[in-house]
Amino acid sequence: MSTLHTNGIDLHYEVAGQGEPLLLLHGLGSRSEDWAFQVPAFARHYRVITADMRGHGRTSKPPGPYSVPMMADDVAGLLDALGVDAAHFVGLSMGGMIAFQFAVDRPERVRSLVIVNSGPALVARTMKERWQVTQRLALARLFGPGRTAVFLSQRLFPKLEQAPLREAFIAQWTQNDRHAYLAAMRALVGWSVLDRIDAIRCPTLVISGDRDYTPVEAKRGYTARIPGARLEVIADSGHATPIDQPERFNELVLAFLSERERER
Repeated sequence: MSTLHTNGIDLHYEVAGQGEPLLLLHGLGSRSEDWAFQVPAFARHYRVITADMRGHGRTSKPPGPYSVPMMADDVAGLLDALGVDAAHFVGLSMGGMIAFQFAVDRPERVRSLVIVNSGPALVARTMKERWQVTQRLALARLFGPGRTAVFLSQRLFPKLEQAPLREAFIAQWTQNDRHAYLAAMRALVGWSVLDRIDAIRCPTLVISGDRDYTPVEAKRGYTARIPGARLEVIADSGHATPIDQPERFNELVLAFLSERERER
């Protein structure tokens, strides 16, 4: 277990493998261990860095408010401490938002970008979207991580044979600190760098589960604004694509990174 002090917090991280640095950024309520299906596969080719974001896992859980730029600053401190000038970024959900923020603020430090079931903004524009955000915040506020986990597990892993994934998800999610989880969730609501993504110049891959919360067409729309970016849709996958379809996900990411190496 490794911990460093950066940006006012003690940040837990792990490093595996050797080669070009590859940073994996987890989603809201998650932690670095949730990349368990990826780290062994990726570490055969890359120096894989995983970390628990502010308010998550074994990293400090200070009182809010949090913000996406704040979490991107945490990541910058981690890379500085590890002597990493630039890395490949893979971000899931909240981690994708942090990766987007990092890419527009510090483009010289991002070798490539893989955005998974995420986007460059979380701004409710319709009544339905506003209701969904309000419902999610109310659920977390009233029932805490434990009850929220039961609700979310059915959406993330709806199949009968996915019962072990549901059980593991509930056990992990229940460990979240209620106040830190809410602070992290509030950091995402209303956040946007949508007006800046046209300036992204690093190779970019967007991955979407076909059953993700956000429609594929929405991802297709923002992908078209990033020069040279492409979208890949993984069939029979929800929001937790690296967990429910790990083999296909790993294959896509490794192929994308291999292409980057051949282009150099």
